[in-house]
This record gives sequence, structure tokens and C-alpha cells, in this order.
Amino acid sequence: MRIMKTIGWVIIVLLLAGSAGCSQGEPEGAWKIINNGALLVDVRSSGEFNEGHLPGATLIPVDEVAHRIAEFGEDKDRQIVVYCKRGARADKAERILKENGFTNVLNAGGYSDLMASKP
Repeated sequence: MRIMKTIGWVIIVLLLAGSAGCSQGEPEGAWKIINNGALLVDVRSSGEFNEGHLPGATLIPVDEVAHRIAEFGEDKDRQIVVYCKRGARADKAERILKENGFTNVLNAGGYSDLMASKP
């Protein structure tokens, strides 16, 4: 019984630690950063992008982020906002950018939520 409790706690700690890596922001807060000149990157597919995207967004599909890292610029402290459909691909893009030294990356979540909260 004691081992089961310990295993349960270990699982809870691991789940919490895993979610701590995701820094998905609130759409309202993302707009403040976007309006202050952040690089806005849509990491969805080109088809999704063509159906609608945020004004000023650059399309870099998540599977191309690592290969197109130079397009994010040389300033590793530059503010970058990434978004996708719901936030999962943006989370992956955020991790890739941080692994490449970028320090101010925000996963703004999903396109629909961002559009609904646009000031």
C-alpha cells in the first residue's frame, strides 16, 4: 500500500513538472506583446494560414522552425509570439526556439482564441 502511494505521488509530480514547461499565455496578454512589435509567427500549415491568419503574421510551419531558425533573427532576446490552432504546435515551436537560445518566446495558443480577444 505504501509503495502505491509513493508511485501515485511520483506520477503527480511528473505530470506537474511536464506541464510547467508549457508557457501558453493568455490571448489578451499576447496582444499587448504583439502590439509592442513582437515577431508574430503562425506555426500552422500553409492551408490553415491561407484560410485566415493574424495580420502581420509570418508563416513558419512547426516542422520547419528548426530549419528556418535564421528567419527569427540574430537578436536572441527579441520578443517572439507563436500561435497555431490550439497551442500544441506553438508549444513545440516555443521549445525549439528556446533550445536555440531565444529567451522571450510566448506560446499565445490558438488562432480562434486570439481573434476572439483581439482589441
